[in-house]
Parts: sequence; structure tokens; C-alpha cells
Amino acid sequence: MDQTIGKAGSDRRLWAFLLGVVAVTIGVLLHLPMFWMGRDIGFRMVGMPMDDGMIAGMYLIIAGIGVAAYGLLPRNLSQQMAASSELAVSAPEDAPLSWAHWRLMGVLVIALVIDIMKPASLGFTIPGMIDEYGVPRETVSMVPFVALIGTVLGSFVWGWVADIYGRKASILLSAVMFVGTSICGAMPSLAWNIGMCFMMGAAAGGMLPVTYALLAEMMPSRHRGWSLVLVGGLGAVGGYAAASLIAAWLEPVFSWRILWLANLPSGLLLVMLGAFIPESAKFLVARGRQAEAAKVMARFGSGVHRITPAETAARGPATAPMARAYAGKLAALSLTAICWGLVNFGLLLWLPVELIARGYSMEVSSRLLAASALIALPTVFLVAWIYHAWSTKKSLLAAIAVTLLGLAGVLWLALSDGASPILPVALLIVGSNGIIAMLLPYTAESFPLRIRGRATGWVAACSKLGGVFAQALAIMAIIPTLAVSALMIAAPMALSLLLAARFGRETRGADLRDLDPEGHVFDKSGL
Repeated sequence: MDQTIGKAGSDRRLWAFLLGVVAVTIGVLLHLPMFWMGRDIGFRMVGMPMDDGMIAGMYLIIAGIGVAAYGLLPRNLSQQMAASSELAVSAPEDAPLSWAHWRLMGVLVIALVIDIMKPASLGFTIPGMIDEYGVPRETVSMVPFVALIGTVLGSFVWGWVADIYGRKASILLSAVMFVGTSICGAMPSLAWNIGMCFMMGAAAGGMLPVTYALLAEMMPSRHRGWSLVLVGGLGAVGGYAAASLIAAWLEPVFSWRILWLANLPSGLLLVMLGAFIPESAKFLVARGRQAEAAKVMARFGSGVHRITPAETAARGPATAPMARAYAGKLAALSLTAICWGLVNFGLLLWLPVELIARGYSMEVSSRLLAASALIALPTVFLVAWIYHAWSTKKSLLAAIAVTLLGLAGVLWLALSDGASPILPVALLIVGSNGIIAMLLPYTAESFPLRIRGRATGWVAACSKLGGVFAQALAIMAIIPTLAVSALMIAAPMALSLLLAARFGRETRGADLRDLDPEGHVFDKSGL
């Protein structure tokens, strides 16, 4: 009888989630007629009054997200959270990769492409917003500034959401929010765009850490490092490439608004891909879904066990010596993350405007960035290989060094007349994508279990803080020139290279479960 009641409750929640998705989708579709009305004037909607359909659509989006969130919320939440804290998931050390592992990696790559293309689109929308809304660049900079604040908060909050809803459910909730944010493309005022971009940032901020958590619980330990780097790298490159290609192919026809409206089909695609994303076995067991958990563990070769009192006592509280031992490493990785944010959400967002100011058309600048992003694509496979086969520490140092070369190229571009921007932009994108592909996996492999989640979340948030600082400068109308921007970022990035070389540890070949009382990780070289 209990199982029948549980099954009925699960069905009701599934229907609630689907109802929420339908409501959000209809709410977005109600905004499209006014967008299409502007086709004869270049899809310019500034100053248009919002009709009843758009207002009703907004209410539907808000209600739909709430209903979808309710549908994803597990029953008996407090009991399940308590049970979850007593469980640990372990992956086999030497298990071979199966079709299930490869399919999961492929689906999560697509999910990250969809996730990363949202903030990557910001740089391509700014010139169009400046032109249509007739406001200065400093005012439009509020859009990426608010979006990045949302991602910072999302990086902190989304891990908590994943603990309540589960890994898969949190990804699906992000997808539903993405669908809702597509109405930015039909907003007649800048203020509405700013508000919706905060929602987009909050949804996007935590998906990457959740993806890493899901992969870490599903992948065999000996394949963990390269698989995390490959999935993260392909997602980063693919997301930027997708945003660049949409800007190059569709923006000249449908204006900058198409970059936001693309959230509708891409978000719905992510919802449909949820059918191929397994839930963590830990959460399934905690929710009493033993049969489903057994199937997941059989497919992926993982296991789940209940944490014993002896294991809990062995963990113990974090000690002051341990904190001091890892302070230098955390500082190095945090500074690297901040510098990456300055490049990705600062310099690369400013580049389209700077290139247009130097005489390039909007279409040419968009195609340039798209081509540079495609150059970065094959390097992701190289990055994953050298991270796995050569050295985790040296691979990260090499990515930082390539980014520094790109900054030097931007400085040369700024000080030279008629210099080609292709090589500097390509180096920046290749280097920055290499950093973000390796940074969080390396962080997760560099800290002991008791502080691993907090350290990874902190570094993930720092990667957005650099962008917040860059956009704050834009809002205060003190955007530096290209030359000053390159020097401003190169100095702390050079320091991060030195700190990472000094405090970083080689994690290749290390079994992260072998921790001494102080939390040190031992690898085969004895480091």
C-alpha cells in the first residue's frame, strides 16, 4: 500500500513538473507576437507598450517555475535530508567505461553548452542594446553586472538546492528558468532586461559544480580527472561557440534580441535531455527508491554505503594546521579564478564594442569571435589528454601562461595600428577555456573530503567575481582602454601563476580517498 501511495505521489509530482514547463513555455510564446510586429523596423521594440498577452505571459512564467519546482521537490524532505547525510557514494577504482558513462558525458556536455551560452551571449547583445535603447555604455553594463551577481549567488546557493532536490532535478529546474528568461528578447525597456538577466545568472551559476558532482559520483575513479576536464572544456568552448555563431548568423537578421529568444528552444532541449540524465544513487536511496538506485549503480558500477560512526569520528573537525596548509593553495586558485572572470566576463565582453570602434562591423566582430571559439574546440581534447597523461598541475600552469600570451597580444593590438586581432583573441579564448576546464576539477582533486565541496564552490564563485568587478568599472564609466585592461589583468594573473607553481600539488595518480589525519593527499611520488 505504501509503495502504491508513493507511486501515485511521484506521478502527481511528475505531472506538476510537466504542467509547470508547459505554463512557462506558453508564457514565453505570448511574448512573440509583439516581437514579430517589429520585423519591418529591424525588430526594434523600444517604447512599445506591453500588451495584455505579455503581462499574462509573465504571470504564467512565474507560476510555472513555482509549479515545476514543486513537482521536483521530494516528499518527506526533512527525513530524506537526514538520511542523505548518512550515505556515501563510491565509484570503483579500475572499472571500465561503459556506454552509460559515455552517454552521460555526452548529455552533460550539451547541458553545459546550453548553460554557458547564456552568459556568453552578453557581449554580443550590448552593442545592440546601446543602439536601440539610446543609452550610454555605462548604463547597459548593468545587464552583465546584474547577471554576474546572479551567477555568484547561484554558485553558493545551487549546491544547497542540489542537496535538497538532487543533481538531476536541479539541472531540470535550471532548464525551466532558462526557458523563462528568453522573454528578455521581447522586453521593450532596459529595466526589464536587467531583472530577467539576474534570474538567468542565478539559474546558470550553479550548474557547473552540480555537473561535476554528478560525474564524480558516476565515473570510475581512474577516469575521473580527464572526463571532468573534457566535459567542462567542451561545454565552455561549445557554449561560447554557440553564442558566437548565433550572433554571426542570426543577429544581423533578427537583431540582438534573438540571442535571448534562443533560450526557449535550448532550455526545452535541456528539459528533454533530462530523460537521459540519471539521478545520483545517493539521493535515490535517501528517498527510499531502492530499486531505481540499484539500477543506476549497476549501470555505472558505483556503490553506496551507510557512513559508520567510526568514519564520522575519523573525519573530525577541520584543524588550524590543515587550514594553514591549504590557505596558499586556495589563494592561488581563487586568484586564478578571479583573473579568468576578468578575461571572460570583462575583456571578452568589451572586445566586440572595441572592435566596432576600431572600424570593424558588428557582423565581422561576431564572426571573428566565433572563428576564435572554433579554434579553441580541438584544444579541449588536448587539454583533457595532458591533464590525464602528463601533469595536472603543469597543465593548469600552461593554460595560465597561454592566457598571459593572449593578454600580451591584446596589448600589442591596442598599441599598434592595423594589427590583426585574430591571434590575440584566439590565444585568450584557448587559454581561458583551458583554465576553466581544469580549474574546478583540479580544485576538487586538491582538497580533502571534509572541505572539498566548500573549496570548489568558493573557487567557482571567484570565477564570477572577476566579472562583477569588470562590469562595476563599466557602470562607473571608468572602463579602461584595451592596453590598460590587458595590463590590469596580466599583473594579478602573473601572480596567480607564481602562486599556483608554489602551492599547487600534483594530483595525477593520487587516490583521493587516501587522506592522513591532516588531510594531505599522497600520490605515487610521495608529494
